[in-house]
Amino acid sequence: MVSNMTHPFRWLALLAALVFPLLVSAVPASAQQGQQINPTAQSLKEAELLKALKGGDAISGRISIPDAKAATLIQPDGRSWQDFKRSTLPMLGALLILGMLALLVLFYAIRGRIRIDSGPSGQFIERFGAIDRFVHWLTASSFIILGLTGLNVTFGRSIVLPIVGPEAFTTLSEFGKMLHNYVGFAFMVGVVLTFLIWVKDNLPHSRDLVWLSHFGGLFSKGDHPPAERFNAGQKGIFWSVVIGGALMSLSGLHLIFPNSVGGGVAEIQFHSMIHGIVAMVMVAIILAHIYIGSVGMEGAKEAMTTGEVDLNWAKEHHSLWVERELKAKGQAIVHPAAAE
Repeated sequence: MVSNMTHPFRWLALLAALVFPLLVSAVPASAQQGQQINPTAQSLKEAELLKALKGGDAISGRISIPDAKAATLIQPDGRSWQDFKRSTLPMLGALLILGMLALLVLFYAIRGRIRIDSGPSGQFIERFGAIDRFVHWLTASSFIILGLTGLNVTFGRSIVLPIVGPEAFTTLSEFGKMLHNYVGFAFMVGVVLTFLIWVKDNLPHSRDLVWLSHFGGLFSKGDHPPAERFNAGQKGIFWSVVIGGALMSLSGLHLIFPNSVGGGVAEIQFHSMIHGIVAMVMVAIILAHIYIGSVGMEGAKEAMTTGEVDLNWAKEHHSLWVERELKAKGQAIVHPAAAE
């Protein structure tokens, strides 16, 4: 009876002996050797694939949700953008901002504060009305907030984080991001109003070349080229704010509302780069503007605080404008009072 039961197993054993070698031979050699993979070869294949992609291209998969951007698996341009955000932009910003601060300190050490050559006259002339000053401070204050919160994005991890710690830095950054987004709209309004009320006084003129050839008299006492309401230097600040502000506003809108514009991730990264570069340039320019309008020049800060400036200061720096204003008021044109 035992012999009858084992008879079928003999046939199964014989069949297994014949089929097993065939199954083994069908398995790839790599699998028989423990799935050995050459990482260098795999890396080379990936590098060749990424190199073959053109700018803006991406490796995408298939999705079943409406958001087409979710299909992107690999976006090679993202690496360039990441390098820009982590190294190029901080380096550029440090060069521009620290370089400008160094130049201003050097200028003050050599030239000192630019005084009114003939001394204050004690007489004043209105330079900016209430609307002018409101627009200026709306634009200026919003730019300062945007500048500080924006610089935190670029330099915060390396400068602020070690000082305040992770938790405080996280809270500060979240609040700063929200503040940056909302205050940005105030800055946009300020830029538009700045253009509308002052563009007529900031159009280029041939006399601007004379002012520039004398460096505005900043480096030599008593050398004051004739100028209208705004000299060439102030016109440069005006167009920097208008053009730079427009670029930052447009790029900022793309970053705040990324789903409202086409182009996908690549376009968002492009506008992020534009936003960062223009912001760093403008911060450096505005630092020079703040210096001249405060400690750098006697009699300048009153223009945007009280709205009135000393008559001798106005005659030295904006002689053509003073003449026109006095004629309009029927007053005699008086030369700057002699210093006692």
